[in-house]
Amino acid sequence: MTRIDYFFQCINCKSNYETGEILYECPRCRDLLEIRYDYVRLGSLIDTRLWRSRSFAVWRYREMLPISHDMKTVTLGEGGTGLHKSENLANDLKLNRLCVKFEGENPTGSFKDRGMTVAVSKALETQARMVMCASTGNTSASLSAYAARAGLRCVVLIPAGKIGQGKLAQAMAHGAIILEIEGNFDDALRSAMELTRRDRSIALLNSVNPFRVEGQKTLAYEVCDQLGFKSPDVVVVPVGNAGNISAIWKGFEELYTMRIIEQVPRMIGIQAEGAAPIASAYKQKNLEIQMVERPETIATAIRIGAPASWKKALRAVSDSQGAMEIVSDEEILQAQKDLARREGLFVEPASASSVAGLKKLLEQDLIGRDEEVVCVATGHGLKDTQIVTRICEPPIKTKADIESIQSALSERLER
Repeated sequence: MTRIDYFFQCINCKSNYETGEILYECPRCRDLLEIRYDYVRLGSLIDTRLWRSRSFAVWRYREMLPISHDMKTVTLGEGGTGLHKSENLANDLKLNRLCVKFEGENPTGSFKDRGMTVAVSKALETQARMVMCASTGNTSASLSAYAARAGLRCVVLIPAGKIGQGKLAQAMAHGAIILEIEGNFDDALRSAMELTRRDRSIALLNSVNPFRVEGQKTLAYEVCDQLGFKSPDVVVVPVGNAGNISAIWKGFEELYTMRIIEQVPRMIGIQAEGAAPIASAYKQKNLEIQMVERPETIATAIRIGAPASWKKALRAVSDSQGAMEIVSDEEILQAQKDLARREGLFVEPASASSVAGLKKLLEQDLIGRDEEVVCVATGHGLKDTQIVTRICEPPIKTKADIESIQSALSERLER
């Protein structure tokens, strides 16, 4: 079999489309599209022993990825990230079992690499001449790396002055054309979508691209694989543009539909206080979200006021009987410290929001302390170091003699 059979399905009107092109929105109602397969057929073909015979990475699950088998994939060895058993934090929270899926271990330091390997491979397959994205940082870092690997020109639109220097440096190093625009991420995304509508030879690589979602769903496959092909009880995910929680839920749904796992987890989405349109709608039991015109949070990776995949996120939470929660910047920064100092995991602020949200939900008894919980940490702490160097204890200046060093050390230890 050289071709994966799939079709596009609108998340709103449920119209189906079969095409070899990349579609970003439903031609009828202009809502988002998802990729669907013949799950009955695939379920009868897939052998998890075959998966386990391959390298632990995104393409281990190639039967569930919509790229022709005879097509050369664009890969940097993404996926295969650790599922870290976090016993110290679990003890602190009086939780029976907690694991952190640390996506900072991906090649460019974030979960975005899962989506880019599939979406950039598809861009090559459809003979795109250029790739483009709007970004708060991680998407631009990832796309620029995969575009370089594929030999494609890359253009990224970023909101001026609102991107971590570590992420910007990655895009610059990989040779992307970087356009700093006035406004926020939502303005950048609208412009990128309009540009790619006008020129179909440019592939848009934001999470509105359904092929990117297909790569990101492999996080769910890996978690179940690491747990012996069973699902945890709860999965907690930071939410910005909402493509990732939607993708992860799709992965769990597919495994359940194909009878590879016996149950699905409850999906918990966490948003930052200054950028929480989806969580606010969930808490108020609204079917529509109220966009945040000027989103503000220290967690720059989820500083998004008009999330494109909000309908999919609310559906993931509803269908899984999960929840949404809002956390403050202070709670995020404390969780970032906790992960670093209790588990040795250095994550960027947005990533820590999952642990901050878990704490709140445990206090509200919305997660049982006997449940198995997986928190997704979406990006590495080196992506955004300005905050850490500002809030943590600074280095101690001292003379080089032993007495001065001992004195300085004693003073710090007594605090």
